[in-house]
Amino acid sequence: MRLRRKRRLVRAVRKSGELTPVQDHTRSIRPDDILLVCTMRNEQIRLPYFLQYYRGMGINHFLFVDNGSTDGTADYLRGMEDVSLWHTTASYKRAGFGIDWMNCLKRKYAHGHWVLVVDPDEFFIYPFCDTRPIRALTDWLDNSAIRSFSAMLLDVYPKGRIDEVPYQAGQNPLEIAHWFDSGNYTISRNPEYGNLWIQGGPRARVFFADQPGQAPALNKIPLVKWHRRYAYASSTHALLPRGLNQVYETDGGEKASGALLHTKFLDTFTAKAQEELERGQHYAGSVEYKAYAGKMAEQPELWCKWSEKYINWRQLEILGLMSKGNWA
Repeated sequence: MRLRRKRRLVRAVRKSGELTPVQDHTRSIRPDDILLVCTMRNEQIRLPYFLQYYRGMGINHFLFVDNGSTDGTADYLRGMEDVSLWHTTASYKRAGFGIDWMNCLKRKYAHGHWVLVVDPDEFFIYPFCDTRPIRALTDWLDNSAIRSFSAMLLDVYPKGRIDEVPYQAGQNPLEIAHWFDSGNYTISRNPEYGNLWIQGGPRARVFFADQPGQAPALNKIPLVKWHRRYAYASSTHALLPRGLNQVYETDGGEKASGALLHTKFLDTFTAKAQEELERGQHYAGSVEYKAYAGKMAEQPELWCKWSEKYINWRQLEILGLMSKGNWA
């Protein structure tokens, strides 16, 4: 594992040459700032609300990697003092699905900082997020000597056809997609990295009904007190050193955890899935996007009679999908 981590760090250094700075405001990053790192492509329509949401949460600086967007992303972000942006047209797949680029930026700019790594369609929630900023969480984690914080990816979706209600830039996507599966999840322990492996939800139920074992992983560790020797090894599902993956109790009880509300399923989804399928830059020969494209031709509805309407984090705690642990 130590050798694997070193290889990851070497890859990150090598891949740094693929990143061209478009807007570098990293000199304004203060020692105690909380950072957000994100790789994206053609997500400009999502950025207004995404930035509003995370600024409101207390994120101080955004580090974006733009992988060849053609939708005006760079023009939209230009001039924002809390945003640093790099551009690349290099292969997302050959960069470890973007992980090498993000490891590179975190190694250079995030040492000693709490860092949140999310996609533009993911919205982080945590215990008491309705009343406490993210710094309250990171302060508690620091005081508890906890270096990493997990969050289950929770797919949210509309009632009715996915393309029925058009999404508008700046809109809260939860106004459209606010239903989720309250059960239907499997959890196992990954012996290689020691992390939990979670699958299920609407993607397993609808898109991978015949092959649930190929359904996307829902376990993530998006919030980490970063050190330049750390590296993500498998998207944000697993970290090295291996101990960072111990985000759950093994002797009974529960550790605090959060959730990532995954708002992929808006009316923009069909075109996005087709674009990514044609690019062929995703994991396992883009098997996930092949499943999406094949099923979307049938215009499926993800909502079912067991779907539950999202209300708040306390609802997810009651359902056992996240936990406040001993953070009171």
